[in-house]
Amino acid sequence: MTDFKPDRSLLNPKFEGYKLQVISPDVARYDLPYKPTQAATSGRSPLSLQEVQSRITHNHLVLSPNSRRALYIDAEHRVIVVDVDVANTQKPPIFNVVYELPTSITTPQTELETVHREYPSAAFLDDNTTFVSDGHGNLYILDIPQQGPAQLISSFELVDKEILSVTLPLPFRIHSVARVTDGTAVALLSSRHYDETTLSGTQAQTTGAPKGLSIHHSCEFDVWAARFTFPPNMMQIDSGALDITWRRRGEDVPLLAVYDSARNVYALLGSSPYRQIGTPHIPSYEPSSDETAPIPRAGEALDSGTRTPQQPVKPYPYSWTQTPDAVTVAFPLPSSTPKSSISVLFSPTTLTVHVKGVPTIEGIPLPRYSAKQLWDHIRPSTSFWTWDREGEHKFGILSLHLDKMNEGTKWMHVFASAGTRTNTTSGAATASGSTYSENDDEAIDVPETLDPSELYLIREALEKYTEALRTGEDTSGLGLGRGLPSLAQGEMDDEVDDSVGRMAVFTWVAEDGSVPSWFGRGNDTPPFNLLSAPLPGTAHSLSSLVVKNSIDGLLHALEGAAEEDTKEPKWKHLGTFSALAFVLASKRDTRFTHHTRDAVMAFENGSVDRGGNVYIYWCSSPSQLWAKQSVLKVGDGNAGSLLGVGAFKSEKDNGATTTIVCLCENQLVVLFNVP
Repeated sequence: MTDFKPDRSLLNPKFEGYKLQVISPDVARYDLPYKPTQAATSGRSPLSLQEVQSRITHNHLVLSPNSRRALYIDAEHRVIVVDVDVANTQKPPIFNVVYELPTSITTPQTELETVHREYPSAAFLDDNTTFVSDGHGNLYILDIPQQGPAQLISSFELVDKEILSVTLPLPFRIHSVARVTDGTAVALLSSRHYDETTLSGTQAQTTGAPKGLSIHHSCEFDVWAARFTFPPNMMQIDSGALDITWRRRGEDVPLLAVYDSARNVYALLGSSPYRQIGTPHIPSYEPSSDETAPIPRAGEALDSGTRTPQQPVKPYPYSWTQTPDAVTVAFPLPSSTPKSSISVLFSPTTLTVHVKGVPTIEGIPLPRYSAKQLWDHIRPSTSFWTWDREGEHKFGILSLHLDKMNEGTKWMHVFASAGTRTNTTSGAATASGSTYSENDDEAIDVPETLDPSELYLIREALEKYTEALRTGEDTSGLGLGRGLPSLAQGEMDDEVDDSVGRMAVFTWVAEDGSVPSWFGRGNDTPPFNLLSAPLPGTAHSLSSLVVKNSIDGLLHALEGAAEEDTKEPKWKHLGTFSALAFVLASKRDTRFTHHTRDAVMAFENGSVDRGGNVYIYWCSSPSQLWAKQSVLKVGDGNAGSLLGVGAFKSEKDNGATTTIVCLCENQLVVLFNVP
């Protein structure tokens, strides 16, 4: 359903790395007269892993859609509006307390022990109308003029009607607010899901600790769509329950929850789908070791009581390595093969390899490739082959040396169709058992052997394989070479590389809470690895996403709605941040990762003693070997941890620039005129 298909013409196989480019924006740091906090405001029970992660990535800074205003809630629950003059770098921002949220008074006897309070959050509906949550379950709609204090329009509480014995409001977070029609606005909220049970026959009291309130072991989360009527004078001023139009439930706090006005649907992006209430939750199941059963192989009867010996894994049909200007492909052949039986033909785009009149050795077929398409162009006149026959070994090595037409281009495979078929023991040989048939053997995904010196392992692997066929020894896992040079052994950390980004999946919800017709059942959308979301303030939060593709980050933009009969979202690959996942893996203190059309920005959390940086990686064209990287200092050691980021776009004589606003514990850091 959500297809982030890469455009091969925008990929950069020649890319070598990033080079530092020094940029000098105007950096200004201002001490905060009203300081925010990231102190935990939860109950006595520990937070779940999902809640901890969502609090770490919570953005405490909110930006007005059009005016140069920012908003945050300080430690005393005061709503602070910051006016930033992006045109005058010498003018300090103006901090104003526009409203003080009511503070709930609790004691250890009345404090909820299991309900975790949220950080205060806010969202702008327009330049003046703001929705604010105090993190305790109350929502306030404020009218904030250009000057002077804010006016309270109305206040509401989020009450879960499924919990009858507890009427206290449910803490929630505001994700976004959008005007659906001229007279209606909808706010998307999220909260942790709680259950009501009875302990010792005693109902929980609304004035005491709700002993009947227990938490799902799966720790699920709800997404609420609350509807509001405008103009404001039609809403009630007294606190009341929210008008909930629909509700969904998932396994994590949403990464994004926004309204897509082009399709009149809501987009929920999280680590799992958000199902309709009442739909049973099917948790993932991991079988134990004694519950696993082997997969039957060809000719193996698992139920007969006697099993045939496990067959060894057949080695790959060839091995290959490359340098910036050449590709070397090695085929194993019986050492008794005469040179006159080998026929190799090169063309700029194809390869032909035929070996005739030579018997195979114990089921190892001979290579046969007829005008097979190569992954890239070669120079036939300077390409050649050699035959290395070893008399003391059963196998020799037929080596093809392909001279690259495009020097510096990194080949992903030898053949253009590689990767469309797996390597199996069955179907490798013809009925006569002598040669490979035209069975698309070039489609097997053969990994590159990075160290040419390891090509000798081809003989060792094949001789072990043929010996295993004779003796019945299990040699599962044998291949052609170890896949890494000896100097690189132990240097790669797959766990670190895989931890970059967040696994995400889309759930689309119609305005009335139903499933859109083009979305089907809503359970077939594939997950993807999200590396970056748009920088707040520069674009709509769903306008584009940076998705992980191998070690690259691909920038995909959401296209406009299609015809009226089908509004299925379509994503278009616009650019590539080469090796982005690889460089982000080295940033262990990253708190926010956002992007613009031309750059990805990784913001460090920072600390009291040294402060943090923002690392900027620029997009490059497919023909460039190097891309630009810049590093800007955010904290100076006194700013404290980074709590929120946002940006304002502005037009200058030399082009568009960005003013980045960073909210830290003790300072507001403004980076003016970032290109």
